[in-house]
Amino acid sequence: MSDPDALEDVALPERQLRARGHEAARAGILTQLAEGRLPGAILMHGPQGIGKATLAFELARTILTATGDEDEHRVAEQVSAMSHPNLALLRRRPKDAKGYYTVIRVEDVRDLRDSLHRTRGRLGHRIAIIDSIDDCNPSAANALLKTLEEPPADTIFFLISHRPGQLLPTIKSRCHTLALRPLSADDVRAVLLDQRPDASSQELERALSLSGGRPRRAFETLTLGTETALGALQGWLTDPLRFPASAHVQLADALGANTQSTELSFAREMLIDWLAGEAHAAAMQPGARMRLASANELWDKAHALLAEADSINLDMKQTLVAIFDAIRKHIRTTAPVSIEQQ
Repeated sequence: MSDPDALEDVALPERQLRARGHEAARAGILTQLAEGRLPGAILMHGPQGIGKATLAFELARTILTATGDEDEHRVAEQVSAMSHPNLALLRRRPKDAKGYYTVIRVEDVRDLRDSLHRTRGRLGHRIAIIDSIDDCNPSAANALLKTLEEPPADTIFFLISHRPGQLLPTIKSRCHTLALRPLSADDVRAVLLDQRPDASSQELERALSLSGGRPRRAFETLTLGTETALGALQGWLTDPLRFPASAHVQLADALGANTQSTELSFAREMLIDWLAGEAHAAAMQPGARMRLASANELWDKAHALLAEADSINLDMKQTLVAIFDAIRKHIRTTAPVSIEQQ
């Protein structure tokens, strides 16, 4: 099955044999497998682009090999080709030759449920990977919940989520949860070199500096080239008050010119990461209640502005200017602390 979020020239998760990093999460599931107590559903959540789906497929290969009657090499071949009869994958489906549905629909979940209740095609456990559950519309999420409440025998669900806070509490309560974090710089570098061995050292270092521990973001950096506003945004976020007020207006003009660009999507992620980092830093600072309250207010305002811009197609340049203004006001009115980008 094709992946609606695939990047050009980057191998799909099912075609990568091992996920970099995430050692503790991997070890925990392998221990449960060895002890014969695998959970029926595993929710893997964390920032987009850190290898959650890649890890799910890696663990799927291990489980299919351990519980089946074929060797590791044969199972890996079938998983890579998505031809293993005991493996099911649910993603947003193609709508036509030009694009994909914007959500996973209830009929997609029902098709998955029906396939899992048929006689299995091979000895061993069955695996169902939902990549991602965030894409399920409300009807699809409720249909999936019913399946999790009455799962087929010897079936393991891997649910991938980038935004677990938006999931139904009843779905989360049915799952063993694995919180995955951004990768180390060494792991991100290794992922890049695995698939882009010809990248120059300069390209690698620039991609690493903007990746925030997310290999996907590093790959996107390589496709953007060097003449982008992202480096300027990165510099501005390190100390917004050091720059003249006109600087963030120019940034907004550059980033908001094309609302469909990868550069704008990237910039929005950088802003959300900065907001999250500021809220976390304020929460960890003793006696910084005013700073924390301001950071939380800033978080809510930025998300509301972006959601409004998306829903009624507002001018993204003006939206970014409003967010940048709010960031400068927050820093001016609270105790300034140097914030490192995560």
